[in-house]
Amino acid sequence: MLVVATLSLIASVTRADNRFSPERKLVYAEQIIANYYVDDIDTTAAVRDAIVAMLKTLDPHSTYTEPEETKELTEPLEGNFSGIGIRFQMVKDTVYVIEAIAGGPSERMGIIPGDRLISCNDTLISGVKMKNSGILKILRGPRGSVAALKAVRKNVADTLEFRVVREEIPIYSVDASYMVNDSVGYVAVSRFAASTAEEVEKAMADLKNKGMRHIIIDLMDNGGGYLRPSTDIADKFLRRGDMVVYTESPKNGTSNYISEKDGDFLDGRVVVLVNQFSASASEILSGALQDNDRAVVVGRRTFGKGLVQRPFPFPDGSMIRLTVSRYHTPSGRCIQKPYTAGDDEDYNRDMLHRLRSGEFSSSDSIHFADSLLYHTVRLGRPVYGGGGIMPDKFVPIDTTYYSDYYRDLLAKGVINNYVIDFVEANRKAILGKYKKSDAFDRGFTVTGEMLDKLVEQGRKEGVEYDEEGMAASREMLLAVIKGLIGRDLYDQSTYRRTVNPLNPVFAEGLEIINNPELYNSYLSAPKK
Repeated sequence: MLVVATLSLIASVTRADNRFSPERKLVYAEQIIANYYVDDIDTTAAVRDAIVAMLKTLDPHSTYTEPEETKELTEPLEGNFSGIGIRFQMVKDTVYVIEAIAGGPSERMGIIPGDRLISCNDTLISGVKMKNSGILKILRGPRGSVAALKAVRKNVADTLEFRVVREEIPIYSVDASYMVNDSVGYVAVSRFAASTAEEVEKAMADLKNKGMRHIIIDLMDNGGGYLRPSTDIADKFLRRGDMVVYTESPKNGTSNYISEKDGDFLDGRVVVLVNQFSASASEILSGALQDNDRAVVVGRRTFGKGLVQRPFPFPDGSMIRLTVSRYHTPSGRCIQKPYTAGDDEDYNRDMLHRLRSGEFSSSDSIHFADSLLYHTVRLGRPVYGGGGIMPDKFVPIDTTYYSDYYRDLLAKGVINNYVIDFVEANRKAILGKYKKSDAFDRGFTVTGEMLDKLVEQGRKEGVEYDEEGMAASREMLLAVIKGLIGRDLYDQSTYRRTVNPLNPVFAEGLEIINNPELYNSYLSAPKK
């Protein structure tokens, strides 16, 4: 009877309305398949696949996610999650605790760096070749729930047991902040989450107390996130009435984001570091400061993600993120790079196209049509659209320290495993000698003996010694090893302080911000 009713309804609607709207057609198609198809089908999966197929015809950033995927996507941007409060790494199929977050539930229960977790609530998590994502699902859980952990500790014979009550654990988006010299501060932002603007404000206030007058904002590899934190951070550097960004859509109109008051950092020099993986909110912030002639942007052309997605959640926890408008910088540039609707494959090969064209190695390989020329708001400097933010100072990828030997040591986890073993064996001695990270920066040196042990560990793990490779990568190896040791003993800023000087984008940005004449040469009106 249901089948007959469905067919009768379709026939009557078709006779009454020759237009037969697409949405009705979709509903009827699902009913026909469900009632007529020769085998039983999963209608939920069929509808999901139909939604995914529809979205693929639109643009590369309109997506559908299942409930679990939706949670995984949004959790890092919400600013916290419920868990036990540790930072860990997988070392030879073992969950090795790098840090028990200060004041967190694990630290209060006595878990310390170096502990190796065996199980959680009777589920083995070591020695089972589980991915990090799988470990996280087991360790995390609802607030107030219990994680019954078993662990082993060096020089302790018995297995240790901990009953850790899960709590809200903050996810930080400011990876590092420190004073580069007496007047220049550095803040690295890894994502734009709910708490990012507050984190940046706190970091800048701390650096101001230490004498900061100028700032380097590192957005390299920052894939974006929420819009609001990027506009809030831009406001700190702009004056009342300055445009930060605007969105434009034939259906949704135009929305302007305007600074409502003078920022509290209007006078100091500002350098923003970007690369080809800086996207979305990173491009909004760097584009706003560049177009308002408030910062010198240094690095390589950014990703070019300027489509605005609006979330449309379903009751089951799944969600459509649909593109509803486009981002434009204050000068009028559209941030979004070109794409062909439905051709995600070519869009995803964009980085390969850039590499093959020579864009990463030479600014001369980048050509802009005259139609893409725009001008900054205050000084009328030329800037170009066409996708992404082109920096004021281009810095090519530097392969000075690269070698296949270094790549293999890194890819096979040799460097990481060596550092973990070294820290475990020397933690007490190093912390006893260097009470604070700045003392570690000044006094600790990676010795030749340490490098020899790294080489030997590499051989044991299948990476044969390469003398030429070692010669090319030695300086980078020394910095990375020291930085990782400092990170595990102190904080992420210790790693950045050690490794940043070898990063050519950072080095170029520091040279510009340290030299007022050079800085001003980038931020000067073009000659008439």
